[in-house]
Amino acid sequence: MIIDGKKEAAILRDEIKKEIESLKLKTKKTPSLSVILIGDFAPSQIYVKNKEKMSIEVGINSEIIRYSKEVTEQEVLKKIEELNNNNDISGILVQLPLPSHIDKEKIINTISPLKDVDGFHPINVGNLSSGYSATVPCTPLGCLLLIKKIEKNLSGKHAVIIGRSNLNGKPMAQLLLKENCTVTIVHSKTKNLKEECLKADILVVAVGVANLVKGDWVKKDSIIIDVGINKVGNKIVGDVQFDEVKNKVKAITPVPGGVGPMTIACLLKNTLDCFKGR
Repeated sequence: MIIDGKKEAAILRDEIKKEIESLKLKTKKTPSLSVILIGDFAPSQIYVKNKEKMSIEVGINSEIIRYSKEVTEQEVLKKIEELNNNNDISGILVQLPLPSHIDKEKIINTISPLKDVDGFHPINVGNLSSGYSATVPCTPLGCLLLIKKIEKNLSGKHAVIIGRSNLNGKPMAQLLLKENCTVTIVHSKTKNLKEECLKADILVVAVGVANLVKGDWVKKDSIIIDVGINKVGNKIVGDVQFDEVKNKVKAITPVPGGVGPMTIACLLKNTLDCFKGR
């Protein structure tokens, strides 16, 4: 089965839209997302434009605050504090990557954890690790929702995650532990990578290496979630050799059209959750 991320994201957006409409009637208030975009990095421009379009579609007020790449760190921090103190703003997002003169850690730490729709603030990271209520980073949350469309009960499943980033690998592990999976994280220094992958009932791949996972790396009836986005010639491909793997496994996400659409849908979900939490 090929997991249709576009279809699942559309279903989630529709659920979010209906809930926002209901909340507007009850509270007379509207969720609002402020996105800070620094510089003219083309992929960031496209991604932010898509976020704005989807936000408006579901009924979230969307504001994009644009700065040139020469903006000072102090000016950005001042704007974040202003947004933190504005009760009309539900969620704040600073689009990464940032120019080299701006400290990413300082920026993330300044955003209020109650408005941190990316789930990157240390308080949200700590709460997720401790099993408490937390805003979860959008990509791993999207991955989990796709996995659970295929298998509702994950208890006892062996999940293998390739990649240990703060953006996906580590929070993905925490989410799957919460689902009572046995979790293995593998990475560039892991020995016998193929053998570890062959143990996986659920394999989440997020390393940015085109076609890393081959057909003989996966076992029958496993669920494969491919987070990778790589340009090979004129094509966009994932970290999994899709054509080799698709007929062997129970389910797999394509690239594009798999995890990507769910990431933005989960950003909208996080914005709504931050709105409800105030």
